[in-house]
Amino acid sequence: MVNPIHPSKALSRRGFLAGTGATALTLALAACGANERSASGTGSATPTKGGTLTILQSATDINWDPAKSQSMAVTSLALVHRRLTTWRIVNGQEAAVVPDLATDTGKVSADGLTWTYVLKDGLVAEDGSAITSAQIKHGIERTFADSLSGGLGYHKALLAGTKGYTGPYQGKHLASVETPDARTIVFHLTKPYGDWPWIASTPAFSPVPAGDNPATYTRKPVASGPYRVAEYKQGVSATLKRNPRWSASTDTIRTALPDTIVVSMGQDESVASQRLIADSGADRNAFGADRVAAAQLAQVTGNPSARSRLATASAGPLLYLAINVERVTDVDVRRAISHAVDKKAVQAALGGSLGAAVASTYITPGVPGRQEYDLYPTSTSKAEQLLKGRKVGKLVLLTANDDASVAIAQAVQQSLQKVGLTVSISPVEDDTWTERATQGNGSAYDLAISAWNPDYPSANANLQPLFASSEIGSGGYNVSRYRNPEVDKLLASAAALSVSEAKSQWAAIDKRIAQDAPVVPLVYRRNSFLHGSGVSNFFVNPFPSYPNYLTLGVTA
Repeated sequence: MVNPIHPSKALSRRGFLAGTGATALTLALAACGANERSASGTGSATPTKGGTLTILQSATDINWDPAKSQSMAVTSLALVHRRLTTWRIVNGQEAAVVPDLATDTGKVSADGLTWTYVLKDGLVAEDGSAITSAQIKHGIERTFADSLSGGLGYHKALLAGTKGYTGPYQGKHLASVETPDARTIVFHLTKPYGDWPWIASTPAFSPVPAGDNPATYTRKPVASGPYRVAEYKQGVSATLKRNPRWSASTDTIRTALPDTIVVSMGQDESVASQRLIADSGADRNAFGADRVAAAQLAQVTGNPSARSRLATASAGPLLYLAINVERVTDVDVRRAISHAVDKKAVQAALGGSLGAAVASTYITPGVPGRQEYDLYPTSTSKAEQLLKGRKVGKLVLLTANDDASVAIAQAVQQSLQKVGLTVSISPVEDDTWTERATQGNGSAYDLAISAWNPDYPSANANLQPLFASSEIGSGGYNVSRYRNPEVDKLLASAAALSVSEAKSQWAAIDKRIAQDAPVVPLVYRRNSFLHGSGVSNFFVNPFPSYPNYLTLGVTA
């Protein structure tokens, strides 16, 4: 995990399910005193077909190889590569899993161990070849090659018979992925896993024709989506043009409005914001892929034109205080800490209501199954009552060593000092934070500031990585080192159910974990993105808290 707060850091993933990928989202410090803007959607331009959409991003590379990508189902990679399933992201609505290349989100066997998908008719890749189940199988198998590591890998721990498998390039194949005909693909799992339809929306489930060169495919991918990579200038830009083989009749998610999409890389975030604020020339049909920089938020909200083009999520990724239960063993002390933390002070450290919304649950807003509750409203008197007669030694608060992280840690420290607790802040570099929080025996800290955003919209992806006992140490993100056999069973039981069946259980599990107070949910980070006046259908939902690239249009 990279520094969970520092604004200069990009997305990173850490594995759950025994070494696969989940997301720790970096959080940026918002501008102090910025006015609240609660609207999640802007982009009032009339959607039209044609024109050029420009994406301004600070990153200097895009990996177009689905095996190595961690791209969400609504951002850049999904413009080029389709998957078996995908996400339906509609402004103001809860995220949903829907078919993409497949005719449905999968049919599961009675024992929950086998999932079957049938591809839609008439699917054709950029090179003119029919998109087949064999291409999906090859795409999945190549993710096991050492040279193609780095992508999301949930499927690696769920598919049966993968131990020791190193990919298809030496002629070996997975028996747990069957292709009985050109349109049918069957997956055999090690255990029932109701979130499999979400797993099938990750990049690994994109078609890749056999005969690919793993070393060069990232620059010459075969498109299955509405756009192909027409030109790639390393560190400068990527130009996407229409894929003439794509058919809108088979794709209900991507509107494919622009003729051309240009990703302009290596852009200074502040400069990009200034260009979008100015809203002139080609920048009218552009948007920023990075959250608006802290220095620009106040400027944007003070400019009526720019403010009307700022999309801010009502909520987003969870920023939390982990309590090391192996060191803070008294549950009433942990509950006292939960009551004592002034979450509005943390919110203020992030710039107020525009920068963050006060949190009370572990499941993040916008994820199916979440229900609002608050077991520990801020109450100094309640905290003091719980602490009465208890001796608590000095608490070490582990945090990243940057201004934003330290400011949040100080807000927590001051809250706890008000109820008589002594807190020593330990600011460390990113690698040291990761080593102390996710490795070893956890003896280096009592409290830790961290953040989390799931890779797909499932409550399981919120709760399992942070609270399953299997995620303690060895790189796991159960930073509170929380062990509860009852909760482990509840998580496993809900994970085995279908998405719809499990939905009613996640909120109860969330609340059950909270009774033990291993984590204090502090705030949900509110991401803000700026776009030009010519961009249409631009919005940011609580999840994934990023714009939906797949439905954007521009004034031609």
